[in-house]
Amino acid sequence: MLKSLIKDRRGTAAVEFAFVAPVMILMYYGLAELTQGMMADRRASHVASAIGDLVAQDTVINTTEMTDVFNVGKAIIAPFPTSGLSMRVTSIRKDSTGAIQVMWSKTSGTSLGVLSSVASVPAGLIANNESVILAESSYVYSSATGKALPNALTFTQKYYLKPRKTAQVAWSSS
Repeated sequence: MLKSLIKDRRGTAAVEFAFVAPVMILMYYGLAELTQGMMADRRASHVASAIGDLVAQDTVINTTEMTDVFNVGKAIIAPFPTSGLSMRVTSIRKDSTGAIQVMWSKTSGTSLGVLSSVASVPAGLIANNESVILAESSYVYSSATGKALPNALTFTQKYYLKPRKTAQVAWSSS
C-alpha cells in the first residue's frame, strides 16, 4: 500500500500550484502597486508643469487666481487623494548686477518646507534683468494595499518656466 501511495501522481498539480500561487499573487500585487506608484509620480510631475504653465501665461496674478491654479493641481492629481499634495509657485528675478531674488512665492500644502529668500537657479537659465517661474510639487504616495510598497513614497518635481507675455509675472494683493 505504501508503494502504491508513493507512485500515485494524481495530486502533483495541486501541490505545484500551492507552491507557485503565493509567488504569482505577490508578483501581481507588486506590479499593480508599482504601476499605481508610477502613475502618482507622473501626475505629480504634471501638476508642477501645469501650475507653472498657467502662471507663466499671466501678466499679473492675485490670490483668487492662485487659488484657482492650486485647484487645477488638485484636479490633476485625482483620483489619488489630495491630502498628500503640496504645491508652490515662485517668481524669481535676476537683477542687473546678477543677484537672484525671490519676488513672490505662494504655497498650498505643507510638505515643501520653507523657501529661502534667495532661490537657487541652475546656471545659465536666467540672464540679467529676466525672471522665471519656479513651479514645484510634492506628493506623498501611500499604497492602497501596502503589500509590496509598505512605506509611503514622496515624489517631488521642479519646473522652471519663462513668463510668456511679460518680463515678469507680478503679484497683486487684490
